Amino acid sequence: VQLQAWGGGLVQAGGSLRLSCVASGRTFSNYIMGWFRQAPGKEREFVASINWNGGSRRDADSVRGRFTITRDNAKNTVYLQLDRLKPEDTAVYYCAASVGRVAVQASSWYEYWGQGTLVTVSS
Repeated sequence: VQLQAWGGGLVQAGGSLRLSCVASGRTFSNYIMGWFRQAPGKEREFVASINWNGGSRRDADSVRGRFTITRDNAKNTVYLQLDRLKPEDTAVYYCAASVGRVAVQASSWYEYWGQGTLVTVSS
């Protein structure tokens, strides 16, 4: 599976962005999709994940109520809607994929990773 993410950019605190990640190479609906992020000088951390039909989702405490993960299997795309952004959300955001049936938080579970898209939130 090849993953290509985009949608990052520079936004003021309180603003919004939508990240997209398109998958190619395998049947998209077989895969759990996740978003992770890595801020400068910090370890990569889990943001959100979604199973094949959206019936199982997880998100990190730090983004709950502000970020929303969705997917469109017809377009082989997973989205991450980022609302009410904060400066501490500044990071490179990565999408990831793994075979499975329920949303998973652990990065070690994911087999495939995209190249990342940078989100910068100014105060």
